[in-house]
Amino acid sequence: MFKHILVPVDGSETSMKAVAKASGLAKAFGSAVTALYVIDPYPFTGVGADFAYGQAQYLSAATAEANAALDAAKSAVTQAGVAVVNTMVGEGHAVHDGIQRAVESTGADLIVIGSHGRRGLEKLVLGSVTQKVLGVSRVPVLVVRE
Repeated sequence: MFKHILVPVDGSETSMKAVAKASGLAKAFGSAVTALYVIDPYPFTGVGADFAYGQAQYLSAATAEANAALDAAKSAVTQAGVAVVNTMVGEGHAVHDGIQRAVESTGADLIVIGSHGRRGLEKLVLGSVTQKVLGVSRVPVLVVRE
């Protein structure tokens, strides 16, 4: 049914639950899985922090964080017995844009994404990447809740 599943990860427990769900689906359908971590290449950094990162330091730290999250996702998918597992670091000022570009570049036909399930004012203030992905995606999206 699904040939290629894209799983955006951010290192959180919720995204790892999405990885587990994607692994089960991939095993059942014989799908390939791509784990994606999206980095904002030019963030507004340093506000409210004890020190401000320079661009090079930020990219180094963000890449290290991305690699750690992707390694954990790849390990979980491989342990579930899925044969084809890819990882990629995408870029986007908005995470949902980076996810949409990854769908187009990989040819994914399903997105499995975690949601923290925030509600009310917290959702308004923090926004929701998952909600934005649902709004722009041209492929089915499976939302895994906490």
